Amino acid sequence: MWIAKDWDEYELIDAGKGKKLERWGNKHLLRPDPQAIWPFDKTSNAWGKIDAAYKRSSKGGGEWSFNREIPETWNIKRKGLTYKVGTLGFKHTGLFPEQAVNWDWMSDLVKQNEGMKVLNLFAYTGGATLACLKSGAEVVHVDASKGMVEWAKDNAKLSGLSDEPVRFIVDDCNKFVQRELRRGNKYKGIIMDPPSYGRGPSGEAWKIEDMLYDLVELCSQLLDDEPVFFLINSYTTGLQPQTLTNILTHTVASKFGGKIESDGIGLEVSSSNLILPCGSSGRWQA
Repeated sequence: MWIAKDWDEYELIDAGKGKKLERWGNKHLLRPDPQAIWPFDKTSNAWGKIDAAYKRSSKGGGEWSFNREIPETWNIKRKGLTYKVGTLGFKHTGLFPEQAVNWDWMSDLVKQNEGMKVLNLFAYTGGATLACLKSGAEVVHVDASKGMVEWAKDNAKLSGLSDEPVRFIVDDCNKFVQRELRRGNKYKGIIMDPPSYGRGPSGEAWKIEDMLYDLVELCSQLLDDEPVFFLINSYTTGLQPQTLTNILTHTVASKFGGKIESDGIGLEVSSSNLILPCGSSGRWQA
């Protein structure tokens, strides 16, 4: 399993009984996590410092409850980059810290390949976008949510990257890829972090089991003659690493050869040294 490390301002303090206790900067949040089905450790004194907890409703969804007043958003840092986080709907914070293990991987590849152009699909608040920009890539950042794209712009500004070569685009990812093919645009790196289910800006439906393979096949046609990497993330549906390997084998590797590695990604629980699984990633590189 690939473990995200080198976080100074994020910490997974404890996990168990379907929940996780985290430190985001100096704020402590308690959130649901369906993978954490073992007992809590509860040795950390952070249990007495919980600022906000997300509680699921028996009717679906849920809401945050607050033990003390905290800002709507605040910032955390990692490796020279700054990310805005907050207590958002559906238990989210605006950042997936486990993805840092992939940010480091792609950053190294970008640094080794000067002048790369990277496409980031389902790009959310731009963690991968920032990592590639800081390492010297040109990035096209695409997400169907206007609010998340604005959040990504904020992160770029906070990180001092607003003047770097990046395009922020609000669009349905499938439709954008099809237009890029017609325009003849090419990329050396492609990132995608698709949800299980979703809607585009005009109500376009997305269902990962039915549509992921076809999208990856289309995206493989956007790679230039000497591509560098292709990354697929899967969290909510629990697609296994081997599934991602099989998809990349039939699409990208069949055209360009190269190497495929797929594995789970996770975060270390600081109170117990257990690892909390956080989904799977499939990586292709030349």
